Amino acid sequence: MARHRSRVSDSDAGRRLDAVVAELPGVGSRTAAERLVTAGDVLVDGQRRPKSFRLEGGEGLDVTLPEARELVAESLALDIVHEDEHLLVVDKPAGLVVHPSGGEQTGTLAHGLLTLGAAGGDPERPGIVHRLDRDTSGLLVVARSDEAHARLSQAIRERHVDRDYLALVRGTPRSRTGRIMAPIGRDRRDRTRHSLDTDTPREAVTWFEIRELLGDRTLLNVRLETGRTHQIRVHLEAVELPVSGDPVYGVRGDLGLERQFLHAHRLAFEHPFTGAPIEVESALPADLERALALARDVVGH
Repeated sequence: MARHRSRVSDSDAGRRLDAVVAELPGVGSRTAAERLVTAGDVLVDGQRRPKSFRLEGGEGLDVTLPEARELVAESLALDIVHEDEHLLVVDKPAGLVVHPSGGEQTGTLAHGLLTLGAAGGDPERPGIVHRLDRDTSGLLVVARSDEAHARLSQAIRERHVDRDYLALVRGTPRSRTGRIMAPIGRDRRDRTRHSLDTDTPREAVTWFEIRELLGDRTLLNVRLETGRTHQIRVHLEAVELPVSGDPVYGVRGDLGLERQFLHAHRLAFEHPFTGAPIEVESALPADLERALALARDVVGH
């Protein structure tokens, strides 16, 4: 076990305990911070506090960190669409897990990115600043240093990174654009799902815009303001626009799909060091392109 002792800065006054702990070296994510606080591995002036505890500034923090498992770099065929000394943008295929968790301890994107210099943040998910579900394809930005990780994480936290998705859904929205604001957390009845029916709600905001009307289906452009687990899929199900092919929250097997029709097709942000604009787009992969063509064909007939 490793120990981290520090004092809460005045600039962190009013912030939640888990948000401050997430930014400490060796923690790397809000989820990891929550685990530490819940387990009693975080003391504020020698006392346990809940993760939502609001700090005043000046308190002593004593954090016990678990020994990190060392990832071993693995050679994976990855599609790198942008690369510089500070960061990478990778186009992730469906079926590839982003970082080790549960039974997925090898062959993840994080293992493959180690060969490309990914670094920063949680040592068990080096360089990772946001994620995609296993069966969601598309673009991810990855850090190559601790400082790059900190700056990219801040940009995402402050909503300065545009993350746009294409989603094919069953149904037609009531308006051409919409904003879904509904807290999400682990479902109180089914722990494998996330939903609005939860004891652990976290703010979640999703924007959508109609891109193409296809009879009883609609192709949407979706933009994340926040990045909760399964957020797009949960929010669209909640407004009666389930994602085609989604076996958990949507329409399983729709149009012959073996996974959800959800693709992170655009990333846009200012470079965290140079300030230069970066905008990257990704074409629909073949399986989603085929499903979209079939949806158009159904409408045409």
